[in-house]
Amino acid sequence: MVNEDGTPRIRVAVIDDHSVIHDGIAVWCATEEPQMAMIGGYLSVGEFEASAPAPDVVVFELQNGAAEPYFDGISRLCDSGFRVIVFSQHTDSSIVLRCLDRGAVTYLSKSEGREHLTAAIHAAAADQPYLSPTMAKAMTNDESAERPSLSARERQVLISWFQTESKELVANRLFITVGTVNTHLKRIRAKYAAAGRPASTKASLVARAIQDGLISPSEL
Repeated sequence: MVNEDGTPRIRVAVIDDHSVIHDGIAVWCATEEPQMAMIGGYLSVGEFEASAPAPDVVVFELQNGAAEPYFDGISRLCDSGFRVIVFSQHTDSSIVLRCLDRGAVTYLSKSEGREHLTAAIHAAAADQPYLSPTMAKAMTNDESAERPSLSARERQVLISWFQTESKELVANRLFITVGTVNTHLKRIRAKYAAAGRPASTKASLVARAIQDGLISPSEL
């Protein structure tokens, strides 16, 4: 499944209990340049799991027919290795942060629409951070998280990695080896995991760093 220029299309799955959302996102994907491919629309996490699709990105409605936000659904999807974008009606900062803690790579409110969602899909597929206004507001307002103690060098490596496209560029910027970059990043992830705030992807590490005041959204 490739675009006309030979690049692979991003495969998108949508989990939302409103079929009109499926239809809308399918149109957005088909008319995006380069095109994405919506490979399935599902009404529930269970239906998605039963179908066993292989998307690059999952767009997930947090409410999903339940009386309360379905946080366990995020955990199930993320624990299975999917990159999850929450696309929801909820905008409360505590809900956004809880979704990020469960492993979501990006959080968007549905009012943010096509422009933000398609950009977030591109970013998620490339394991790059994407900060919607809703997500940025929630992270900059957060004051409750346990903050691991990072050394000055760890902070320098982390911020450089956010601001460049590869670990090789970080190594060149800081005059260290790629192996040393990897060592610092592994140690940072271990510290966040020990603090009960795991960050397995680059996007989730960005979220942690903004929450902890290490970098601001404008610096990315």
